[in-house]
Amino acid sequence: MAAQFGRRLRKGATATTVAALVVAALSASQAPGSTSVPAGERAGEATEPPGTPVTGNSPYFTDLPPLNTPNKPNKPGTSIDLPVVAGQAEAGIPATVLDAYKRAEETIRDTKPGCRLPWQLLAAIGKVESGQARGGRVDVNGTTLTPILGPQLNGVGFANISDTDNGAYDGDTTHDRAVGPMQFIPSTWAVWGQDGNADGRKNPNNIYDAALAAGRYLCAHDRDLSVQGDLDQAVLGYNRSREYLRTVMSWFDYYRRGNHEVPDGTGVLPGSGEPDSHGNGRGSGNGLPNAPVTTPPSTPDTPGGDKPSTPGKPGGGTKPPTTTPPGTKPPTTPPGTKPPTTPPPATKPPAPAPVTALERLGSASVTATEGEKFTDRLRVRAKTSAGKVVAGAKVQFQIIGDTAARFPGAETRIVVTTGTDGIATAPTIGAGGRPGKFMVRAKALGTTAPAVDFAASVAAKPAPAPQSDALVRTSDKELKAGTGGSFADAVEVKATYKGRAAAGVGVSATMVTDDADQPVENDKGPYFKDADGKTVRTLTALKTDANGLLKLPEIFTDGSAGTYKLRLTTADGVVLTVELTVTAATTDPSTAPSTTPSSTPTE
Repeated sequence: MAAQFGRRLRKGATATTVAALVVAALSASQAPGSTSVPAGERAGEATEPPGTPVTGNSPYFTDLPPLNTPNKPNKPGTSIDLPVVAGQAEAGIPATVLDAYKRAEETIRDTKPGCRLPWQLLAAIGKVESGQARGGRVDVNGTTLTPILGPQLNGVGFANISDTDNGAYDGDTTHDRAVGPMQFIPSTWAVWGQDGNADGRKNPNNIYDAALAAGRYLCAHDRDLSVQGDLDQAVLGYNRSREYLRTVMSWFDYYRRGNHEVPDGTGVLPGSGEPDSHGNGRGSGNGLPNAPVTTPPSTPDTPGGDKPSTPGKPGGGTKPPTTTPPGTKPPTTPPGTKPPTTPPPATKPPAPAPVTALERLGSASVTATEGEKFTDRLRVRAKTSAGKVVAGAKVQFQIIGDTAARFPGAETRIVVTTGTDGIATAPTIGAGGRPGKFMVRAKALGTTAPAVDFAASVAAKPAPAPQSDALVRTSDKELKAGTGGSFADAVEVKATYKGRAAAGVGVSATMVTDDADQPVENDKGPYFKDADGKTVRTLTALKTDANGLLKLPEIFTDGSAGTYKLRLTTADGVVLTVELTVTAATTDPSTAPSTTPSSTPTE
């Protein structure tokens, strides 16, 4: 049975709150579910506007990490004296889930190095969205043992998103639901879905696929996640709530300070504190342990905006009390300690000097054969007006034209940051399976520097040489001729491959000696004539016709009688030896001139 999240709405919501929720639903319904893919672009290349919620603002787990750090438990006698196992257990990430996060980081590092995606960010989102795939309850391929589904997005407490997948992913043909360990709604998955484990499928219930899709979404809009502003926008794109951002950032900081691998199915589930022998936490029996308790998404928070006032309460901005699941205690802060805070924003590195020109390095044109990779890497150097190189500039390489050529990850656009030498090198381009010409344009983002174009062409892959596995004569008639003449019957052969006629098979024909060990071209006996009428005993560049047939030119004889061999060899080594018999020419007495002196008749 599919695991489903509990509802996020508090009991006793006022009519005003419900009205606000409707507004939020209408706003969210314009986001991921209705994102259109620009004409001419693949679904995986489309980008959505900043702040679009991946999950449709579905509920999430609000548990915060332990106050003691994962690898540095509190010392006895301090104001907090928690068991060592508390921090260590929460820092454990199921093996397959951890591998998926790290693999996604590696893939994106190769395809979009300027994004600087840390796998710990994926782990933080995976923690609050599904409790690391319900404590790592996945099979050997990374697919969840049971689907993880969010609530129906029907506008009652959540976004209002009508069904977009005919229930293919979420089993709901009326409204969409968030699906899988990273909680993608089907309409968002249709745009960002990935095949992270190379099994030929894009499955939101597979942690490898979902982690890579989440990583690509977070890296959209050329974000640099080492910059706090870009990082905040990326996380808010998952769920437009500052509360959500703070929760994710708390886990992000926690995992960066320490983590370790645990067996699949034994991860700590949100609200449980510890796993049981089956890897399931103590829960409320609603499919996921202790359904998440979060604020209703009445009006999604926006970066830098103020929170709306609570209806019916004076002094706007007061947050309504949250409810907690039955049988659980709300988290408390031990006396004398400070609650965990979001890590201070990272200092934004100084902006690089303005780029006024891109210098093309290497050849202006590159070529490859279809199905292969371009051996030449495209490179440009960023410079200022004074001719100095610019480090840290973002350069976009874009494939333009009707071509199947792609950067790694099937991307048509890739952003590379220049190094200390000012050089940006594009990843290797795969030629694809279609010949033709296209262009690669390098552009320094955020500048007016002229773009630099590279011409590229993909040549058709040479057709494989025709194959043959047999070569036979089409007639068994004995081939005979007299000296000083020619063979009346032509030599005709047929090439086949697996019993079928082999057209276009190359054949060579040579009059050879009788040496069984290593026959060589004969210097006497039967011969061919070339275009100039000269004697030749080897013919090359012969080919079978559409029916696999080859008829040799006329064969002549010199004055040497005897038995000779004609050796025919196909391009792939099939050999046929034909015997030629040359007999000494005979003279017909009736036609021979008389050698007796004529006599004069007597009278």
